[in-house]
Amino acid sequence: MADKRDYYEVLGVGRDATDADIKKAYRRMAKENHPDLHPGDKACEARFKEANEAYEVLSDPDKRAKYDKFGFSAFDPSNFASSAEGFGGFADILNDLFGGFGGGFGGFGDIFGGGQRSRTGPRQGTDIRASVYITFEEAAFGCKKDVEVYKIEACEACHGNGCADGTTPEVCSNCRGSGVVMQSQRTPFGIMQSQAQCPNCGGTGKIIHQPCQTCKGKGLVKRKHTVRVNIPAGIDNGQTISVRGQGNHGANGGPAGDLLVTVGVRAHELFTRDGTSVMLDMPISIAQAALGAEIEVPTLDGKVKYTIPEGTQPGTVFRLRGKGIANLRTGARGDQYVTVNVFIPKNLTVEQREMLVKFDESLGNKSNFKSQSHKMFDKGRKKK
Repeated sequence: MADKRDYYEVLGVGRDATDADIKKAYRRMAKENHPDLHPGDKACEARFKEANEAYEVLSDPDKRAKYDKFGFSAFDPSNFASSAEGFGGFADILNDLFGGFGGGFGGFGDIFGGGQRSRTGPRQGTDIRASVYITFEEAAFGCKKDVEVYKIEACEACHGNGCADGTTPEVCSNCRGSGVVMQSQRTPFGIMQSQAQCPNCGGTGKIIHQPCQTCKGKGLVKRKHTVRVNIPAGIDNGQTISVRGQGNHGANGGPAGDLLVTVGVRAHELFTRDGTSVMLDMPISIAQAALGAEIEVPTLDGKVKYTIPEGTQPGTVFRLRGKGIANLRTGARGDQYVTVNVFIPKNLTVEQREMLVKFDESLGNKSNFKSQSHKMFDKGRKKK
């Protein structure tokens, strides 16, 4: 993991950044480097994936705490610090070295809560990851998507036992099916015992004399599957959905792992999002702003009518209640905020210019613009 950049550096925030700072920085990075906005740009795609990975860790308090303490090694399966069992992983190392102090203490596993794990016991399958891209509307209202993944599953030809048809595995006589053997070593402290993987069966606890030709005796094969994923309303870009039991096959009767699907939301041509709020810039004409008008405003539910009051100023924001995005937990919808932008026409005709000049002259001292300008000038002169 030496080639990875620091997650805080990726998002451009300090280590004391708040959750809101991290979320804001991620949104900016994701928007700047979204694959839909830069088709075929491998550099942007790489930065987008890098930002997703950084946000997945730093947005989770537990993962962030582990990262701050251990760095990338916190998520390295080969490092004991990444183990969910903490000292239990370290206890395995000590057990391999010193065993159980001749049986007196029952091994370091008993001290630290870990111990040698038999490979013949039930073990949960590993998780698999996938990604899916959806539209802005699909994220707002929820949808179902088919995701193609490759899963490790039990071989159908041998039903997972690894043996050719008509044969069965033999229980290893060396370890008696446990997959581990005890080793004794004389040391200055006395006879030390430790558990080790059985060399006869490789820790499986069984001997296969005639392996299955389909899986080559492994009992497992990798196949392509299509999994239908239910994406809830309100999902946001970069969030991950866990689909229980759709991961790799478990060993020795253990449950299957999970499928972790990271969702990418495509940018919308009109709307942007801030939490459960939908943001929209709405252009109106000078006449509509000055005189007031009933306009049609685009929303996720279709167009709605809204009355612009007389004298509406550029930058005015009005709210449409319940026209936002659903909250993932409560299901309640947020609001839509519409920012009014007054459209200033260009390339006026001579007649139009004359009419506009006459209109401006007709306002005289009643012009709000002129009165405000005078006030600003007077304030500036008083400060001097």
